[in-house]
Amino acid sequence: MDIVIVAQYLRDIENFEGNNSRFVYLAKLLAESGKHTVEIVTSDFSHGKKEHFAKTGCLEGVTVTVCHESGYPKNVCLKRFISHRGLAKNIREYLRGRKKPDVLYVAVPSLAVAQVCAEYCTSSHVRFVIDVQDLWPEAFQMVVNIPFVSDVGFFPMKMQANRIYAVADEIIGVSQTYVNRVLKVNRKCAQGHSVYLGTRLEKFDSLRQEPIPYKKQEGECWIVYVGTLGHSYDLTCVMNALNILYHQREMHNIRFMVMGDGPLRQKFQQHADLLNIPVTFTGMLSYDQMVPLLCACDIAVNPIMHGAAQSIINKVGDYAAAGLPVVNTQECPEYRHLVTSYNMGINCTNGDVEELADAFEHLVRNSELREEMGQNNRRLAEERFDRAATYPVIVNVINNV
Repeated sequence: MDIVIVAQYLRDIENFEGNNSRFVYLAKLLAESGKHTVEIVTSDFSHGKKEHFAKTGCLEGVTVTVCHESGYPKNVCLKRFISHRGLAKNIREYLRGRKKPDVLYVAVPSLAVAQVCAEYCTSSHVRFVIDVQDLWPEAFQMVVNIPFVSDVGFFPMKMQANRIYAVADEIIGVSQTYVNRVLKVNRKCAQGHSVYLGTRLEKFDSLRQEPIPYKKQEGECWIVYVGTLGHSYDLTCVMNALNILYHQREMHNIRFMVMGDGPLRQKFQQHADLLNIPVTFTGMLSYDQMVPLLCACDIAVNPIMHGAAQSIINKVGDYAAAGLPVVNTQECPEYRHLVTSYNMGINCTNGDVEELADAFEHLVRNSELREEMGQNNRRLAEERFDRAATYPVIVNVINNV
């Protein structure tokens, strides 16, 4: 079959060798089977760096087509939606000029790109498979949350999402939560397929023992966060909890390792300075740099803001692969159930600083419990997050569509 994967957010397209994107991995998997010709269509704009890529790297066995996007300065701004519309138009023109493929496999969001793909598939009788990575407008409503006004303002986007979901021939999602959202409006599919983002455990494990640029003091316990420093993540609450431990309970053997970058980095750094607690901000790291530093840590934290639309996200897969116990404030029932059913961490009430401090203290003071929960989280990784074991589900869906 001739398969086109449309994925707007591919991280680093200049170096596919170090690219851990779900869609790059899937494209390789499909191409290596020898049964398909595979093409990735993506954007020339880096969402993470907010700049255009200087070049396009080569991906063995896969054609990479880059369409122009004007770009935007912030994750939530009018220019972003204008940029998406421009990219969608360019992708539509490319698809119209291309030989008709058998399958279009489309990452959702953005909605603008997904909509033109849905329209193309409907008019050209091409099989349309969606892979839901995030829920829009739900994710934006968490940032711009004005009662009634937000509901009215985001209603057109909700209807746009519903139209895309409704015409999909097959549904993949990074969580069952997202799959269930699509199935509310899709009458073509009896069921969807939940396949967590996951990671390549073989690759992850090969990086564990690589050197790190930080020295851990004897007896020190590192609590780690990996990801975007943005509005969805309540690092302020985490630091307030650590402030209780460090200054009130005199636990001076803790350090908060923050790996990542984002629009609120300066705010978080200022808060850490104000509290005078030991926090290390590493900035953005490559995957090869992130893995060994993560594995050198002792406790992971998943501090997602109240009302957030996220479900099973990238960082929890990395935490599982590293075999770390997780202190979790995320309200998503699907992930909270994983925490309890695998006994691989502690669920806390969202926004409860004292409860969060108690959970950290319990794990810091109990190395045997950390070890047990960490092993359980690693078992979760092997069963649900290892791409070698889970991504064949996606391949089978595409083969049978």
